[in-house]
Amino acid sequence: MISFDDKLQPLLGKKTADALETGLGLTTVGDLLRHYPRRYDERGKLTDIRSLEIDEHVTVQAEVRKCTMRKMASRRGQLTEAVITDGTSELHLVFFGKVAFVAEKELLPGTRGLFAGKVGRYKKNLQLVHPAFEILTPESDGSDFLQAFLPVYPASQHINTWNIANCVKQLLEIWDGVPEDPLPSAFREEHGLIGLEEALRAIHRPESWAQISVAQQRLKWDEALAVQLALAQRRKASTARPAPSCARKSGGILDAFDARLPFKLTAGQVEVGEQIASDLEAPVPMNRLLQGEVGSGKTMVALRAMLQTVDAGRQSAMLAPTEVLAAQHARSLQEMLGDLAQAGQLGGADVATRVTLLTGSMNTAQRRQALLDIVTGEAGIVVGTHAIIQDKVEFHSLGLVVVDEQHRFGVEQRDALRARGSAENPHVLVMTATPIPRTVAMTVYGDLEVSALRELPGGRSPIKTSVVPVREKPAWLDRAFARVREEVAAGHQAYFVCPRIGDEEPAKTDDEDKRPALSVIDVANMLVQGPLRGLRVEILHGRMPPEEKDAVMRAFAANQVQVLVATTVIEVGVNVPNATVMAIMDADRFGVSQLHQLRGRVGRGSAPGLCLLVTEMPEMTATMERLRAVESTLDGFELAQLDLELRREGDILGAAQSGRRSTLKMLSLLRDEDIIAEARVAAQAVVDQDPDLQQHPGLAGMVATLLTEERADFLEKA
Repeated sequence: MISFDDKLQPLLGKKTADALETGLGLTTVGDLLRHYPRRYDERGKLTDIRSLEIDEHVTVQAEVRKCTMRKMASRRGQLTEAVITDGTSELHLVFFGKVAFVAEKELLPGTRGLFAGKVGRYKKNLQLVHPAFEILTPESDGSDFLQAFLPVYPASQHINTWNIANCVKQLLEIWDGVPEDPLPSAFREEHGLIGLEEALRAIHRPESWAQISVAQQRLKWDEALAVQLALAQRRKASTARPAPSCARKSGGILDAFDARLPFKLTAGQVEVGEQIASDLEAPVPMNRLLQGEVGSGKTMVALRAMLQTVDAGRQSAMLAPTEVLAAQHARSLQEMLGDLAQAGQLGGADVATRVTLLTGSMNTAQRRQALLDIVTGEAGIVVGTHAIIQDKVEFHSLGLVVVDEQHRFGVEQRDALRARGSAENPHVLVMTATPIPRTVAMTVYGDLEVSALRELPGGRSPIKTSVVPVREKPAWLDRAFARVREEVAAGHQAYFVCPRIGDEEPAKTDDEDKRPALSVIDVANMLVQGPLRGLRVEILHGRMPPEEKDAVMRAFAANQVQVLVATTVIEVGVNVPNATVMAIMDADRFGVSQLHQLRGRVGRGSAPGLCLLVTEMPEMTATMERLRAVESTLDGFELAQLDLELRREGDILGAAQSGRRSTLKMLSLLRDEDIIAEARVAAQAVVDQDPDLQQHPGLAGMVATLLTEERADFLEKA
């Protein structure tokens, strides 16, 4: 009997199995059967060539317009060039060597076929070099792949889509099916789902669109439920140990801090603050995600939570992704607290604590003192990078962990911080300035309760965003430099952000028309020698020594530096209210959410902010539409939804960032919110009754099958 775990090689042969493994990472029967078609072409319906993207591996159904063979100019041999069309757009094909003769013979004008390869561009034409092809003719109706519905699979240079289809056909002919459906029959009936075997056969060899839809519904449920079961188990496990109850204290440091606030908290800050305060009082560990717009006041909410923890005799730890941001947070907290952060010092308030910074680059004496303050409890608030979770760091009594920018940290790191609480689990508050669509929050952050701050505090200045299209309006770049000079002349400061540092090899590109990304070093030199001559310009990037980075940030914060040219190291947490203008160079090379994060560094004071998106991209392209969207709205939640639509979902979920394929192959975060929400409720009900899924072996097996990588790897993607 053939099972999901059986290897493909004995069934399909070594050569084919090697191609499936090398190109797609498929090694077992289960891997191949869950390698679903990405789309279906109806026979005779041509592919929209305009929708193809550079560097994408595609399968195109098109008609041959012309095909010619000629001698190569630079070396011996023949070259065949063909042009295929969908009726409106063209795609060029190039063949060398022996294949050139085969192509010239078979690709006759008017012939229709399937063409598979990697999309490139040559002399402004879309091109496939040495594509695999299969001619569609009436005589080839016997070929199994050439049926009414043509499943188009994710493919690679090692194996094309019609070969994958034939492998699946061979497998389905000898596959015995599943001995027992992992979803109980009552569950399937309740949610109107077909059996797993029926779904897998239909998804690969459908006879109608309706059959495809029903199969997809079942397979989406499998993925959604597996994810939500894993998340529900995490939620259950996180409450296994008690948390310290941090009750609010009348007349404590939090009351003293609130009494000194020179402004009124927003309604959102008050509401979320009450949620967190209530969580902290409970003996059950808080696991809450606080998301909010750039500048919405998340740090203020976190600080008030940390002070409540200090009032209860416990410590708080704040974990930042970089040393620059950790040092910035430590300074900001000390400034916000004033003498309330000077416990044991001359001039310290009667009710006070101490803020201690701990990073990996501190010298021995500084580190020894910081560790002493932490272990004795003198430091009520500890701020640092991942150095905080090292074994040598011992807390006196850790009550709350605040993690800034969750997407920079893995779940394992978060769990390591929890473990610092010894017999108790500290409460955990995760913050992110990247607004998250509800579907992502339910799926990626499903082990956390979610709170959102959408209202900006009073006093924040508006930010105007403008696209600077250098290719079509080159004079606008000169005007952009002039605007920077005007802001500096008015006493303000500016950022220039670049995609790369400049001391490394620029990334290779197949597009001969696309130059390497602008670098910090090159742009800084250009500004100093040209449009910003006479101004003090400094650079900042992640490979600088920590003390040098800190010195630059201090100088910029003190207005001793007028222009800072940086990478995205300034993306989060950097707070210089006097900086009013930011020019993002090669803005088309940044994501929507990243652009939104970056522009949040300006407009933080009383003067309006200006963000200039400098790009050489032409109008009427998808990339320019993305930049225009950022230009048109400051609503980060709206942009987050757009970002989700534009990005491949495998970059958001699963382990795609580490080079492995995405865990979710069928479920769409954009289209399947209802399924995700229903699966969350169903999974929680199951785990409440059966935490280890011992009474549900089918569901346990489904979780293990679909989440084959460590769950932490899957859950940490944001």
